[in-house]
Amino acid sequence: MTKNDLMNTLESQRLAFNQNPYPSWAARKSKLIKLGQVIAAHEKEFQKAISHDFGNRAVQETTLTEMLVIKAGISHALKHTKHWMRRRKVATALPYKMGSSQIVPQPLGVVGIISPWNYPLQLAIMPLIGALGAGNRVMIKPSEFTPELSKLMKKVLATVFTDDEVYVAIGGVDVAKTFSSLPFDHLVFTGSTDVGRMVAGAAAKNLTPVTLELGGKSPVIIDDTADMDLTTTRIANGKLMNAGQTCVAPDYILMAADKIDGFTKSMINKAETFYPTIAANPDYTSIISDGHYARLQDLLEDAENKGARIHTAGSDDKQQLAKERRVPLSIVTNTAPDMRIMQEEIFGPLLPIVASDSLEHAMDYIGEKARPLALYWFGNDRKKRERVLTESISGGVSINEIAWHLVQENLPFGGVGPSGMGAYHGEHGFKTFSHMKGVFIQSRFSAGKMLMPPYTDKTSMIFKLMKKIM
Repeated sequence: MTKNDLMNTLESQRLAFNQNPYPSWAARKSKLIKLGQVIAAHEKEFQKAISHDFGNRAVQETTLTEMLVIKAGISHALKHTKHWMRRRKVATALPYKMGSSQIVPQPLGVVGIISPWNYPLQLAIMPLIGALGAGNRVMIKPSEFTPELSKLMKKVLATVFTDDEVYVAIGGVDVAKTFSSLPFDHLVFTGSTDVGRMVAGAAAKNLTPVTLELGGKSPVIIDDTADMDLTTTRIANGKLMNAGQTCVAPDYILMAADKIDGFTKSMINKAETFYPTIAANPDYTSIISDGHYARLQDLLEDAENKGARIHTAGSDDKQQLAKERRVPLSIVTNTAPDMRIMQEEIFGPLLPIVASDSLEHAMDYIGEKARPLALYWFGNDRKKRERVLTESISGGVSINEIAWHLVQENLPFGGVGPSGMGAYHGEHGFKTFSHMKGVFIQSRFSAGKMLMPPYTDKTSMIFKLMKKIM
């Protein structure tokens, strides 16, 4: 697609929006219902396309991480958006009490969405739900790493939405760069921190506000009070979901040195219980591309060359694993700060461990690094848990679980600092894609004329009174 093609679509959507800048609840409801129905009607096709793009991904995994999340998002929006749309009266300051104040949620106009490859349907549709519920028109640029899913999503959405309602732009990096430079009314990007910086820079030239859902190294703190069997079960499940190709996947573990060996053995055992084999296992997801697979192997090689020990689940043939782009769970111990695996977001089933014999050390270690998208704590000490919640800074937190904060529609999903800015999901998404317009309505009997020139001693007395009552 050329820049002119994209600009023409944007202008078409903006013209259509200007003709109906405040869609009724009935209109918004209709779009959300159609979206839910068409996604459900093509569920098997979406599952097949996603598995094809990855090389393999289980139907059940796509159902859990994409279809059910989308269904919950649409159901929540249908239940609550009419309420979110209402004009809200707010208190008026005492000196101006004869007037009244209210907040009017207003659609922004045209929203752009740049979605990633790791959850290619969910991370395109979830912001779309918020944008449509808020009354906007939407353009989507899906990832070039999932061409089958992207083509199918374009085809399916076109059956229920016109191009000036929802449009899917297919293309590679050049199209993505052009897309991010368009003068949208809001732009959502989900992806790496490095690309997020470029997207934010391009949007800034148009003063386009952005929501950036990035990533980083999400830590797990395991306290001495943690139930180790429960802990390893949940971490193994969260880490191996989508073969670790998840922005909120556990990136490294902080735990007492004397418990590392037991934890490592338990994690390997859990991984082999979940996935008795890796090669040809229909339940286990492949790495998305040859380049991403090679990078994970490089991370392991670099760590091993610098003194790390690699503990690998299973005993599958390495050549067959490479052919299928499958990477088994690999626990990395004896880690050091200069290892690439301790510096880069992993985005795969590799899990390094850092010896940390106190909560103070763990908190200091995390605090010295870029603020993560997610943070996890396992334990049963409430005082320590409260310290983690109040003294650490991250996009979100799950306690004694991995990633479940992400699928709570009443919680905002977003990062902080290098892991992102802004948030969506549920009402937080509605507000992100709306302008919450402040309105003051003056009364006919306003005392405002007493504050107008010419200024007299009486004016000064009124000012003194206002200072007292404010």
